[in-house]
Amino acid sequence: MYNHYGPLATKVYELTKPIGVSLNGDIDYYSERLDGISGKILEAGVGSGRMLIPLLKEGFDIEGIDQSFDMLAACQASLSQQQLATTIHQGNLADFLIAENYYEAIIMPTATFCLLETEKLAYQTLINFYRHLKIGGKIIIDIDLPFYPELGESSTTSFPINTEELITYEKKIVEIDWFSQHIISHLTYSYWQKGELIKQELQQFLLRWYGLNEFRLMLEKVGFKEISISADYEFDDAPTNSNQTITFEAKK
Repeated sequence: MYNHYGPLATKVYELTKPIGVSLNGDIDYYSERLDGISGKILEAGVGSGRMLIPLLKEGFDIEGIDQSFDMLAACQASLSQQQLATTIHQGNLADFLIAENYYEAIIMPTATFCLLETEKLAYQTLINFYRHLKIGGKIIIDIDLPFYPELGESSTTSFPINTEELITYEKKIVEIDWFSQHIISHLTYSYWQKGELIKQELQQFLLRWYGLNEFRLMLEKVGFKEISISADYEFDDAPTNSNQTITFEAKK
């Protein structure tokens, strides 16, 4: 019934988050925090390669993994276009198996971690990251703090491709569960050509949130140590409000 980042969602992602475009300084931040790492790095939830490709150009030995075939196809196309090569894996973050004790760092920017639908999946993913890291290897993960939308809240945005093609994107909040700490939205992507509706995709979009102490305890339970919390891509700057981007860093 629902798509998971199908062709239309992937196209909108490429239009709104082009390769190499930094979101509030995140690419520079991750580059700085990865400085000195010469071994393998994995970007979890690599998408179309917005961050992977500039890090690859900087000389990092970075690979990617994502669940969406369409996102990975877009990533591979961009790699080929820029005459770059690396390994990109298709798989579920909670149970993929590449090689234990293999990566020196695993990164997960843009609060992609919050798309893991349940607490159980979140723990399984952290455990899986832990077993893929070398001793002393680190994770860097962005999360979102709680926000307070209204049930039924909706918005529609248009993304012109050219003079004859257009994608419209409608987002409607259909469920808010404060107990389970998630919000579910229905996303409708509609592709128009010369004013005629050609194709639609419906995506169910679940976004979980975590408290700062809650996420720290999750990391500690898995076995991570030397945990730091940073706000708005300023390392070790303590968060001061819920509108900030929060980045956790921890070592195995």
